[in-house]
Parts: sequence; structure tokens; C-alpha cells
Amino acid sequence: MGRPVLWVGVALLALVSAGCGSSMRDMGGSANNAAPEAAVAPQQKPGQQQENAPAAVQSVQQERQLVRTATVDLRSDDVLRAIGEVKNRAQRVGGFAGQENSTKERGTVTVRVPSAELDNVVRDLGQVGEVTRSEVRSEDVTDQLVDVEARIATQKASVERLRVLFERAGSTSEVAQVEAELTKRQAELESMQRRSAQLKGQVTLATLTVQVATVPIAAPEPEELGFLGALQGGWNAFTGTVNVILIGVGAMLPFLVALGVPAAAVIYVLRRRRRVTQTNEAA
Repeated sequence: MGRPVLWVGVALLALVSAGCGSSMRDMGGSANNAAPEAAVAPQQKPGQQQENAPAAVQSVQQERQLVRTATVDLRSDDVLRAIGEVKNRAQRVGGFAGQENSTKERGTVTVRVPSAELDNVVRDLGQVGEVTRSEVRSEDVTDQLVDVEARIATQKASVERLRVLFERAGSTSEVAQVEAELTKRQAELESMQRRSAQLKGQVTLATLTVQVATVPIAAPEPEELGFLGALQGGWNAFTGTVNVILIGVGAMLPFLVALGVPAAAVIYVLRRRRRVTQTNEAA
């Protein structure tokens, strides 16, 4: 029994060796075909890949990336002065003013300030006017940013491989095909880079919207849920629809009067002539 088992083991080892040899030959052929890529990016162990990951991805993983926004309502007797003071305070901490819309009675300004300074700026607005409402929100975009950075790294490697293939292309059809795919992937890469820059900009600079008025601004009413909320929503939709219909009728009424009166007069004259004609024929 020992000898047959030994022969079976030898046969299995031979089969395994043959399979490994063919696999190594296939891998060798693939390695020769991908020599330029290997020269650009040498093989790395899984631990080394994590160590050599893009610095942007590693920095994102170290701390949470938050997009911060705030809304503050102020009451001030001098709206224009208060708006100017809000912009000055934003510039002092390294921010800048964005959209502004103000009058003597009411105004709104949107400023961008460093996220680390947002709480201080919001707290100090009490020196500009009476704070009637303050709301600060944070949105965690860490996963989005990590995903975008990883996609950018993968897309860059794909673009580099296509550039190598483009240099090796011989026929005109190959050149056109590789160039079209390279253009497509390059556009996708630029789109991802713009998305990454946008997220990083939102994380770096928080958005603060300040509304100033001479009288306290009424807080937004909370939405009612359940049957009463649905009933109120349906009634508002019904009254809105009726209002739109009435507006349309009011807009068409002058045209109906201007065109309807002459048309009615013509119809009346034609009917009167027809009756006269029928009476004469009967006589």
C-alpha cells in the first residue's frame, strides 16, 4: 500500500509543478508586456501599498472632514452698518464676503470664513446687533473625500497606462481608438479633481449667512406632520390652484371682451337677416 500511495503523490507533485510552470510562463509573458508599467510602478507588498498611499488620502483618514454652515439673524437699528461690520469681521479672520443684498430696513450677507474660526465669528456677532436666532450645522464628508481621492489615484494610473499604449500604437485605427479612450478617461479624471477641490474648499472655509433687520426676524414655522399637516398642505395646494386659475381668467378677460362683443354683434346681424329672408320667402 505504501508504494502505490508514493507513486500517486509523485504524480500529483508532477501535475502541480507543471501547472506552476505554465502559470509562471504566463506571468512572465504578462510581465514582459507590462514592462513599462512595472518600471513606472514596481511591485509592492500589501503593507507597502498602504504606506505609499497618496498623502491626501492619508491626511483625510487622520481626522474627520466637516463642511460647516451657519445662519444668524440679527436685529440692528442701522442695517447697512451691521452688514459692513459682518464683512469686516470675516476679513479679519482670513475670510471674504460673498453675496450681499441689503436695504435700510433689511439685509442679507453671505461670508466665507475658516472653519476653525466659525464659532468665534458667530459668538462675536452679538457685538454687532441683537442675535435673535443662531444655527450652526456640520456635515461629515470624510467618506466622500476618501472615495474621491481613491478614484483619482486609480484614474491617474489608468491614464498613464493608456498613454503608454498610445505611444506603442502602430496603425491609424489603434491610434484613434486609444486616443478616444484616453480623452474620455482624462475628462473623468479632471471631473473627479474638480469635485475633490470643491469638497476641500467647503471643508476649509465655512459658509456663514447673516440676516439683519430693524425688527426681529420671525423664526420659520415648524412643519406640521400627520393628518393636520397633510390637510393644511392639501388646502394650500387647492387655494394655490384656484388662485392660478383666477389669474389666468383675469388675464384673458380683456381679450374676451375686445373680441367677444364684435363677434356677438356679427352673429346677431346674420341671424336677423336669416329670419327676415325666411319670412319673405314664406310670404
